[in-house]
Amino acid sequence: MKITNKLTVFKNYISTKQFCRRFLLVLFLFSTINHVLAIPPGFTTKNIKFLSEGDSLSGTFYKPDHISAAVVIVHGSGQEKRMTEFAALLAKNDIAVFTYDKRGVGESAGTYAGPEVGTNNVDAQNLNLLSLDASTAVNVLSKYLSDNQIPIGLIGGSQAGWIIPLTAEKNKKVKFMAIFSGALITVKEQLRFQFYTNGNSNFWDTHTEEDARKHTMTDPDKYEFIDTDPIDVLTKLSIPGLWIYGGKDIQVPVNLSIEHLNTLKSKGKHYEYKLFPALGHNTAFSKDQEPMKDAIKWMKNIKQQKRR
Repeated sequence: MKITNKLTVFKNYISTKQFCRRFLLVLFLFSTINHVLAIPPGFTTKNIKFLSEGDSLSGTFYKPDHISAAVVIVHGSGQEKRMTEFAALLAKNDIAVFTYDKRGVGESAGTYAGPEVGTNNVDAQNLNLLSLDASTAVNVLSKYLSDNQIPIGLIGGSQAGWIIPLTAEKNKKVKFMAIFSGALITVKEQLRFQFYTNGNSNFWDTHTEEDARKHTMTDPDKYEFIDTDPIDVLTKLSIPGLWIYGGKDIQVPVNLSIEHLNTLKSKGKHYEYKLFPALGHNTAFSKDQEPMKDAIKWMKNIKQQKRR
């Protein structure tokens, strides 16, 4: 009986000791997680409301501890809210950011235009309105920067490729442009190409550049609206720009756009491009991190240039 009691006590002692060890391990892990979560991200944020063309828009300013450059994120097509994950990525890389909800979306007032609501969001009037919003956002960003020597630029993709040059033309505070998959052709030409590829991810396996270009330049237009030609504006700008393309893009005719860029470069424009042959339209947020790394490196090394 006594031996049994001793064994019971010993087992209880071992169990208690194991419990204590496990409990201490849990406390250690919990404190470690809390410590990790308590590490500041290297930037602060501030929600801001601002007026643009009579409507109240809402966005967030991301201010890194150390700022190399600053950008306003310009939306692509669709009902896009402020791009918080994108902004946080840039802020962690010492780039101050202002990102806002597109008009009529999220916390921003105004009317959203797009096919989802039976309207045309690529009409020149709407693209101009969105560029006015972006220009006002540049002024907001400039106001909240502590150093007026920090170069301010614009970054965005797809439809932003038309809006960004329009914004830069309007606002002399804009010192550079970084554009992912932006078409350097008219809106109508881009739509002809997009309708022809018809979302076929294997399009380039069965079609040639010559074939695609022929349809881009000659297909009948499905919609009538006031067109926009980005070349008209890009010939007037004197700020540097970077375009990043994917060779498998089925929304933007990349080779044709690059040809136009090379023509502009031959005329003294400070425009650059990088081509990733294996990528499609979504160069900014693909699994390949190199396009974003290249854009960030380029922006951090940008030099302010005076406009002519």
